Amino acid sequence: MLAFDFDNRFVRDLPGDPEKGPRVRQVDAALWSPVDPTPVRSPRLLAHSAEMAARLGITEEEVASVEFAEVFAGNRLLDGMQPYAANYGGHQFGHWAGQLGDGRAITLGETVDAAGERWELQLKGAGPTPYSRTADGRAVLRSSVREFLCSEAMHHLGVPTTRTLSLVGTGEDVVRDMFYDGHPAPEPGAIVCRVAPSFIRFGNFELPASRGRHELLRQLVDFCIRRDYPHLQGQGGQLLGDWFGEVCERTAAMVGHWMRVGFVHGVMNTDNMSILGQTIDYGPYGWIDDYAPDWTPNTTDAQHRRYRFGQQPAVAYWNLGRFAGALSPLFDGVEALQAGLDRFIAAYSAADRGNTMAKLGLSEHLDGDAELMQSLLDLMQEGGMDMTLTFRALCDIEPGSAALPAFDHAFYEDGKRSALQPRLGDWLARYASRLEADPVEPARRRERMRGANPRYVLRNYLSQQAIDRATAGDPGGITELLEVMRHPYEDQPGREAFAGRRPEWARHKAGCSMLSCSS
Repeated sequence: MLAFDFDNRFVRDLPGDPEKGPRVRQVDAALWSPVDPTPVRSPRLLAHSAEMAARLGITEEEVASVEFAEVFAGNRLLDGMQPYAANYGGHQFGHWAGQLGDGRAITLGETVDAAGERWELQLKGAGPTPYSRTADGRAVLRSSVREFLCSEAMHHLGVPTTRTLSLVGTGEDVVRDMFYDGHPAPEPGAIVCRVAPSFIRFGNFELPASRGRHELLRQLVDFCIRRDYPHLQGQGGQLLGDWFGEVCERTAAMVGHWMRVGFVHGVMNTDNMSILGQTIDYGPYGWIDDYAPDWTPNTTDAQHRRYRFGQQPAVAYWNLGRFAGALSPLFDGVEALQAGLDRFIAAYSAADRGNTMAKLGLSEHLDGDAELMQSLLDLMQEGGMDMTLTFRALCDIEPGSAALPAFDHAFYEDGKRSALQPRLGDWLARYASRLEADPVEPARRRERMRGANPRYVLRNYLSQQAIDRATAGDPGGITELLEVMRHPYEDQPGREAFAGRRPEWARHKAGCSMLSCSS
């Protein structure tokens, strides 16, 4: 029988909405609203994270039980659960959007595991909340599969991220206009259980600040420091400054990892930025295939490309600026806030240098290394070379022009490969010269590079193939793909098909390249 040690500090310590239920409304003086999940017709477990279940003390027998599917579909509440939807705002695509809130996410409660670690259990797609606006609070299978897989894939890549416990089919259809073209259609529904120490976002602070609710803002800041940053000491402005600075540094580290593995979040609104520096809200994300720093996976962002791959560090800094603005009523002057933003710049610069060293296998960063890396990236962009395949090939070669054939499979067009080969050979000669000045032995260098350059990433077309199988009634593709992504840096004999470049048929197929914000 499922049982958890619930310690629901968010609802216990912070002001809540006196009205319960999903009636859509503006919630002014509260940080959360009590609302129960809406039961579904026929919950069925489609996939789960064995690691996350074990972390929460859930046995495999319990995972296989009817009770598990019912609880994590929202059909049954356990003792100690206090469901709620959080109230927050945010800047979306650079513009203030006002109150947003958990429109289709309902937190069941905060559980403490055997190691004393806190985990918030949150259902996404569990029905309407006061923040659903005109929507139904549900999620379709395709977006739920993508969120389930990517949360776990990112964890195994070593990227700071929220996690997922389960993916449950609802047995009900959800109507969505996938392409925003006026042709809505029914699709299978699903619910993901997301797990994180905290789902507090920048937008949680922005909303009370925008309303002049400075005491409410102060309560949330004090709570966040107590619960989520207990290691910070000090008082008053010093403590606030240290906290903001650490949030900035964690955000820089997260984005640095995104850039290392070629991940594009796609919708970096301030309500999608975690206070813990964890990747949150997997919507229209993607991985760079042929290297293009201006690429965005989000069709909504196709015109202005605000959230393109190469812009992500700058957007993170901009978002932190909006966060700083929300916090400013609690500070005497702007010096401490500017110091925090400066910490972001320093931390991201360090992460970028670290990425260069790790991806190129260098033991120290010398003048000229940044230019060496940029020269390679420029060649990759001009030649349309696959980012993952290029850097993985670099791990196992003896640099020099003779290594050119090792990169053949990284090109998407034969003509570009032929045109680029002479200059790529020149770059490899420069790289070989640089390695001669580095004291690391080749075997150690290759080992380090293999730990920074994944063999497998969750390309959109791979997820879509698993989605297509699940839509047809076979969730086995989800489990198979999850197992591959559990070991992204290892060669996995027999699974080479998961490590190939994007096939041509997937270039424009729906779900295989760009995606909309539609669930």
